[in-house]
Amino acid sequence: MSMIGYFKTNFNMITHYNWTLDNIESMLPWERDIYVILLNQYIEEENQRISKENSEMQSMKSRSR
Repeated sequence: MSMIGYFKTNFNMITHYNWTLDNIESMLPWERDIYVILLNQYIEEENQRISKENSEMQSMKSRSR
C-alpha cells in the first residue's frame, strides 16, 4: 500500500467508522489488513444493496407510468 493509500484508509476508518488513530495504529499489521478487507467487503455489499434498491425503485416508477 502506498503512503497516500495508507492515509486515505486511516482517514476513512476514522471519519466513517469512528475508529481512533490510536486504535488503528496499535493494530498488528495483519490485524489491520483483515479489518481493511472486511470493511471493503462491507462497503461492496452495501453498494450492491443500494444499487439493487435503486433499480427496484426505478422499476416501480416506470410501471406506474
